Amino acid sequence: MTSATQGSTGLAARYATALFELAEGESALDRVNTELQQLLALIGQSRDLERVIRSPVISRDNQRRGMDAVLERMGASGLTRRFVGLVAHNRRLFALPGIIAAFAQRLAHERGETTAEVVSATPLSQNQLAAIAGALKTSVGTQVVLSTKVDPSLLGGLVVKVGSRMVDSSLKTKLLRLSFAIKGIG
Repeated sequence: MTSATQGSTGLAARYATALFELAEGESALDRVNTELQQLLALIGQSRDLERVIRSPVISRDNQRRGMDAVLERMGASGLTRRFVGLVAHNRRLFALPGIIAAFAQRLAHERGETTAEVVSATPLSQNQLAAIAGALKTSVGTQVVLSTKVDPSLLGGLVVKVGSRMVDSSLKTKLLRLSFAIKGIG
């Protein structure tokens, strides 16, 4: 991990801890987490919004106003709006996805839950997600919260990450291994 990545990770953890403590004090952990997850989804869906949080060319005031408009439209709580405004004021919006991930991780830890990232080629149904969560709960021994992503390049199958463990049963990886075997590599 590069020192820049470590610094960014530490930064995200510090901001997430501060927000967690504020939200806990206001008994708003669930609401803030829901709002942050919605915001993260919006950032993932909108190139313009991602540009707003990542571009050093956009002034901090314009970033703050833009983020506040998005949060107002979402109906976000005052705490979430003030927090994101502070992050924008401090020119740290680039770290917002990391802050959101660190907040969710801290919340899951406090609840005794484990977070698992599931990447699939197509969106998974609620039944499929429940089956995966149940299997992971049996394997891990704690309640599992799923974070899902869709990556069409996988072609089929799943990639599941729990902590430092990863199971890659994607068709893409199987084809790659087959290709290496045919070529006599590995």
